[in-house]
Amino acid sequence: MRAVMLHACTMFVLLLGACTARGADRPNVVFILADDLGYGDLGCFGQKLIQTPNIDRLASEGMRFTQAYAGATVCAPSRCSLMTGLHNGHAPVRGNQEVKPEGQMPMPADTVTLAHVMKQAGYRTGLIGKWGLGHPGSESTPDKMGFDYFFGYNCQREAHEYYPQHLWRNTEKVMLNGEKYSHDLMADDALKFVRDSKDSPFFLYLAFTIPHSKLQVPELGVYADRDWPENLKKLAAMVTRMDSDVGRLMTLLKELKIDEKTLVFFASDNGAAYRDELFDHSGPLRGFKRDMYEGGIRTPAIARWPGRIKAGVVSEQVWSFYDVLPTLADLVSAPAPKGIDGISILPALVDGKTIEHPPLYWEFHEFGFDQAARMGNWKVVKKGKDGAIELYDLSTDPGEEQDIASAQPDIVSRFAEFLKTARTDSPAWPIKAGGRKRR
Repeated sequence: MRAVMLHACTMFVLLLGACTARGADRPNVVFILADDLGYGDLGCFGQKLIQTPNIDRLASEGMRFTQAYAGATVCAPSRCSLMTGLHNGHAPVRGNQEVKPEGQMPMPADTVTLAHVMKQAGYRTGLIGKWGLGHPGSESTPDKMGFDYFFGYNCQREAHEYYPQHLWRNTEKVMLNGEKYSHDLMADDALKFVRDSKDSPFFLYLAFTIPHSKLQVPELGVYADRDWPENLKKLAAMVTRMDSDVGRLMTLLKELKIDEKTLVFFASDNGAAYRDELFDHSGPLRGFKRDMYEGGIRTPAIARWPGRIKAGVVSEQVWSFYDVLPTLADLVSAPAPKGIDGISILPALVDGKTIEHPPLYWEFHEFGFDQAARMGNWKVVKKGKDGAIELYDLSTDPGEEQDIASAQPDIVSRFAEFLKTARTDSPAWPIKAGGRKRR
């Protein structure tokens, strides 16, 4: 009996040691999300006037994706796709639906999120920044959706103000009385979270609110003397301020000697909200936020993991936000929820392989009911419930300048059938013929 017990104890110790070893090999993950940053707003994606040296360094030291997509063309549904692994046709949140006095439409209580997956895999999980997927006291606050720690805005409407009356730390309201610049507080808190978590695997979802309106910044910095409109000086200063804080975070990872065991992503939640001609926010792409063209949904995406992701790689791998959950589940050897739409792109990250992606899908409800989809290099846009299908070949026309639907009836027919089946009906998101006036 004693021998059996000793054998059992020995096996337990060996198993514990194996689990600990696997845990030690797993990287920390930081997912940095900008807000309304356009595809062309970073130097590494062609920006000439706004200075982003630290984010550009992420790209030079890692992988820059030229065909990555946000989850949606506006905030809440894009973040819902990121959290759930579901595209707009299946996700519980498919648009910006407000709840007064503070918050947005919540996800159902039984939603399994990216944070749940990472937490169950033994990670400390943190959200710093903007949530926008519930309201205080709802079934869908960050603490109920898998996050061990939260500091920032629960409500994306409140996040329009950079000198807010309050932020939230977990479920407690932190009064600020309009006296503090929220971005600086959240950037500092992110560094603290990393320091406090350095000895065990952590997942940090760092959802900055820059450069979403309002345009507010403590100082204009290097742009103070530029011969630009004041609002554009503020916009540039905000982006560069965020870039500096990305640099502070990367410096801290090196100081803590966890740089090589940390996978860092950078992306934007949708296309650029600003349409000025000075900065060329969408670069070579057509459209902006609230458009289903590439400028509204394609995101400037970067991934960096020293020693595992090759430096200076430009990848044409097609992926969207709903691929992040299965990718990170694959990374940490955890099961992904059944029935999600995303796929793991881990081989593209660490091996440089290009994976054929299943058809991608988006829908948008503010203008009535718009749809977009991509299969291979074919992309369609359908504006309005009864609108005609526009067809573009992204391999030759990434700017979507030439609608070739009339020349490709078979392709259009294939997409028409896909658009009918890509979504499930939702009482909260009915198909409407009308909607807001298009800009």
